[in-house]
Amino acid sequence: MTEKGEKNSFGERARTRFFGDADRLCGAFESADGTARFGYREWRRSEGGGGGRAALLLGGEVIEKAAVNFSAVRGCFSEEFASRIPGAGGDGRFFATGVSVIVHPRSPRLPTMHMNVRFLETTRWWFGGGADITPMRPRGEWGGMSSVDYFRGALRGLCETHEGAGDWPRFSDWCDRYFWLSHRGETRGAGGIFFDVMGVDEGSEVVISSWEGGFGFVCGLVDVFIGCIGEILCGGGEWSEEERAEQLRRRGRYVEFNLLHDRGTRFGLETGGDVDAILSSLPPTASWDT
Repeated sequence: MTEKGEKNSFGERARTRFFGDADRLCGAFESADGTARFGYREWRRSEGGGGGRAALLLGGEVIEKAAVNFSAVRGCFSEEFASRIPGAGGDGRFFATGVSVIVHPRSPRLPTMHMNVRFLETTRWWFGGGADITPMRPRGEWGGMSSVDYFRGALRGLCETHEGAGDWPRFSDWCDRYFWLSHRGETRGAGGIFFDVMGVDEGSEVVISSWEGGFGFVCGLVDVFIGCIGEILCGGGEWSEEERAEQLRRRGRYVEFNLLHDRGTRFGLETGGDVDAILSSLPPTASWDT
């Protein structure tokens, strides 16, 4: 195995691609909004090596908040944390890189959308990621929303065109189980896909035949998500105070999941990531009115 994250290794290829994807995602959001622009901030880890770039868009005409975060970090897991990471039990060294994105539209008639892809090397390597959509309308109206159908259809198409890596029935069900607010007994949103520990080892949660197959799938996920930005984040029309109140309540649920249950939040905080970048997925405003 090459040194973790070494130039020309799998890690370097993933890092280069994900950094370019972060730029493409920012461009797609700026085009969809038409008024606001991202601000950029670079950060470095206080321990270990590497860092990342946090991009934040606020106060747009269509987009109230969007965040696109890129990271490429290396270091050594604590003994306790290493025991929970595949391939790190006997050697806590790691390299991880990825890009994550969240968008909170201004209109209650437009959905919140999230996506992330990542690559991690310990003594093994694997991919993980997912994308999901959260309508801000009353829950009984989700089934008739064209944006949900479009988004899920695009992800299903991705899985079906990447045979050997994508698995729509499994990844869709995985998403529903992952984005589950157990303390409320409800899903966070209307679903999408989720997958983790996608590698060639027999102990992987998703076994694939090659690194190229996994890399092609996660790159395809970014491409599909970028296509959804232009199709879904448009207009929104006029909305009522009741719709805005429901949007803020749904955003409250979003906050609860990300702070209580999200693995990415915990991983970033426990590996010395940038706190502001990690928490940038939270909505600009939310409510817990009942």
